[in-house]
Amino acid sequence: MNFSSKLLENAVNEFSSLPGIGQKTALRLVLHLLNQPQAEVEKFSNSLLILKRDIRYCNECHNISDHELCQICSSVKRDKTLICVVEDTRDVMAIENTGQYQGGYHVMGGLISPMDGIGPSDLNIESLVKRVQGGGIKEVILALSATMEGDTTIFYLYKKLKDAGVSISTIARGIAFGGELEYVDEITLGRSIVTRVPYENSLAR
Repeated sequence: MNFSSKLLENAVNEFSSLPGIGQKTALRLVLHLLNQPQAEVEKFSNSLLILKRDIRYCNECHNISDHELCQICSSVKRDKTLICVVEDTRDVMAIENTGQYQGGYHVMGGLISPMDGIGPSDLNIESLVKRVQGGGIKEVILALSATMEGDTTIFYLYKKLKDAGVSISTIARGIAFGGELEYVDEITLGRSIVTRVPYENSLAR
C-alpha cells in the first residue's frame, strides 16, 4: 500500500497491528479519526491511555475490574458456591450474555500450551486451587474452549482439584471441537452451561 504521508503510514501500521485489523480497515479508521475534531480524537486517545494506566484485575477471580473486587465477585446476588473457570475476560462476557449462569468466575489468563511456551505456572491456577481449598465451593465448572490446549488445561485442572471434595464439571459439547467460546452463539453457549456434565464422564469414554 502506497502512502502519501509517513505520518499516515505510521498510524495505519499501528492500527493494523491489532488483532483482526487489516491494512484497508486500518486506513479507514485512521482517515475517519483524521476527519474528526481535535477534541474527539483526544477523547479517544485519552480513553485508551486511562484504560491502560488505571485498569485493575479482580483480587478474587482475576477478571478485569475498576476495583479490588469486580462487580460479579462483589454482588450478593451471585451463587458463591459455583466457580466457572474460563480462559479470559472475553469468555466471562460471552457467558454473562447468555443470562443462564449466576455463579462466580475464575479467569485463567490463557491456556496451557507448551508449543507457545505457556505452562501451568504462567496461569492463575494456584489461586484457583486456594479458592477451592478455602471452602464454600460446591462445584467447579471448567468452561474452556474445545481445543487441544483447552482439553490439556482441563485435564491438568482436574488432577489438581479432584481430591478437593467438590464437583468438577465441563460444559456440554454442543460446541464443535476447535471452537472458542467467544465466537459461540449465546443460545448454544447458554445450553452448554445449563447441561454441563461431570468431567469424570468424559474420562470414561
